[in-house]
Amino acid sequence: MSGSFAGVLFDLDGTLLDTARDLGSALNSLLAQMQRPLIAYADYRKIASDGAKGMLELGFGDELKTLDFQNLHQKFLDYYATHICVDTCYFDGVEKLLTELNYKSIPWGIVTNKPGDLTTQLLTYFPLLAQCHVVVSGDTLAERKPHPLPLLYAAQKLNLEVNQLCYVGDALRDIQAAQAANITSVIAQYGYIEHLDQLSDWQADLHISQASDLLVYC
Repeated sequence: MSGSFAGVLFDLDGTLLDTARDLGSALNSLLAQMQRPLIAYADYRKIASDGAKGMLELGFGDELKTLDFQNLHQKFLDYYATHICVDTCYFDGVEKLLTELNYKSIPWGIVTNKPGDLTTQLLTYFPLLAQCHVVVSGDTLAERKPHPLPLLYAAQKLNLEVNQLCYVGDALRDIQAAQAANITSVIAQYGYIEHLDQLSDWQADLHISQASDLLVYC
């Protein structure tokens, strides 16, 4: 498959950027305010791709059903927005991969379920990411992953056919979206995946253990 992809689409959290610690800080700040037990990094890291909702479900468990979810959700987002890039960083190999894609003039984009305002804010801290050709956030369209629409929209913006693209992500919804869009699916095994031994069940086309491993296909 060497040289098979004319363009690449990426998930953001857990694929390009390691945002887990800043998301976890937002959760633990909220838990501390409400005098709840804090969540350890090892426990919240594997939930980070599920965003604010997943983090709140982890932190509050069944009790969340009895609380004002919308209020908690907003407080989480407010804290995160003001601490969005304290510990966030690239995953190993991401800068090498993106630099090489740029050098080869291979267009690439970001398709994330993260809200658009937070996506835009976060990308300002990473000039290399600002060079992407398209950004589709969770609220850009009427649908979000695992629906294929965000990927199909991104493909259209790149002016590429779906069979010319791959989509790299670390969550089942990413693989499902790619499969539904008929785009080659790539699992970022280095991301926020709890059970690596179950990845075969996702039936993805490719697996990479580091971001730069994708270069062999571009």
